[in-house]
Order: sequence, then structure tokens, then C-alpha cells
Amino acid sequence: MIAPGSVEVNTFSLVGRCTRTGEVGAAVASAVPAVGAICLVLRAGVGAVSTQSWVNPYLAGAILDRLATGMTAPAAVEAVLAEDPAADFRQVGAIGVHGPGGAHTGAACTTWCGQTTGTTFAAQGNMLTGPAVIDALAATFEASEAEPLEERLMRALEAAQAVGGDKRGRQSAGLAVIGAEDYRRVDLRVDEHADPIAELRRVYEVAKAQLAPFVAGMPKRGAPPAPAPQSVVDMLLKSPPDRPGGGGAREP
Repeated sequence: MIAPGSVEVNTFSLVGRCTRTGEVGAAVASAVPAVGAICLVLRAGVGAVSTQSWVNPYLAGAILDRLATGMTAPAAVEAVLAEDPAADFRQVGAIGVHGPGGAHTGAACTTWCGQTTGTTFAAQGNMLTGPAVIDALAATFEASEAEPLEERLMRALEAAQAVGGDKRGRQSAGLAVIGAEDYRRVDLRVDEHADPIAELRRVYEVAKAQLAPFVAGMPKRGAPPAPAPQSVVDMLLKSPPDRPGGGGAREP
């Protein structure tokens, strides 16, 4: 029996870790609205999980609890799904701040469905056009190791969409990265759009120019808070179209 309150989200995602910074992140796309809001669960200093197919965020929390004790992602995923009576309907990918990625694809997930994992990632998807989608996610993420984690995740989504993606079509996408702080360094979503990954790329480029400098100046754990850099204040006092990267509107 499918757990009460579950939501079916057939989608593709990748959770990954940057070996240089220790940050973890996740990217997801689907033909349902607001996929980034319901699938991606990240915890500072612990890991990242995507819960999909019949979504259950409590599974993600339980996996993260186990990762926090030092359990590896494969072991945490296996332990949590073993206790879930609806495991056959679930798809989950997880990565911790240490160890390899772990994933689960239930036997009742909609075809095409599958997963692949590596030393720093887990890629998974269901109701896809075919296995090339997962292959593109993984290969692109691994081939871009020199780039910031958010760029690697963004490129992985783009590559997966280019070879097929969700066989029902397109509607939403999300991207998130977290490090040592309790807040996400990157948290971007396109909740309803005809070409959500392309729109996420546009939003991401604007956020790199306008939001990232602000987030970089936010309070850090164990450090005294400091005022925002004057350059950031001056930029954000301008109307959005007049800032680097543009976007937005001047009209109130």
C-alpha cells in the first residue's frame, strides 16, 4: 500500500558532493509543478537526498539522521527503505559529506526507471525516455569536477534533458547547494515553465551576479556578523535591470 499523503513525482535528479569544498547539493527536474520544493532535502554538514516517485520526505530525514551517525549513504538508504512498506513505489538518491552515493529504485516505479551511483554522486530517474538520461546526468557531473558544485549540477540537468528527460514533458526544476552553514548557499527553483531547465539556467546566471555576493556576506557559524560589503549594498539599491545580469523590472 502506498503511504497516505505521498505524492507521485516521476522525475530525474542527481545528488552530489564537491571534493574540494565538502559541499553537497542536488538538482532535479520533472513534469510536475514545484519539484524542487518537495523532492530535495539537504542538511548542513550531513548530506543531501532526493525523494521521488511516491515522494516521502520523512524517508529523506531518516536517511540524513543515519548519515549524521557516520553511516554511508548506501547503508543508510538500504536501512531506511527496508522499514518502508511502500518501498517498491519509492525512488531515492542520497550523498553524505563522506563516502559514496546510495540509491534505491523500487520495482513498482514507472518505466523507464533506474539509477547509477559513484564515489561522489547518485543519479536516478523514473518515467524517463530511456537510460541515456541517467547516463548523461552521471557522465556530465563527473566530467566537470573543476567547476563549482552548482555549475556541475546545472550542466548535469541540461545534459539529461538534451537526451530525453521525463517522457511526459517538462514543467519544473530545482537546484540547491549547502555547506557548513545552516542555510543553503544556493537554492533556486522554477516551479512552472514550458522549458524549466533553460529557465533555471537563466535564473541561475542572474543569481550568480546578484544573489551570490549577498549570500557570501551573510553571517557565518562561529564568526562575528559583519555589515554587507558596500559594493553589494550599492548593487542591490539599483533596479534589477540595471544590475549585473539584469532581470526583473523597474516598475513598482
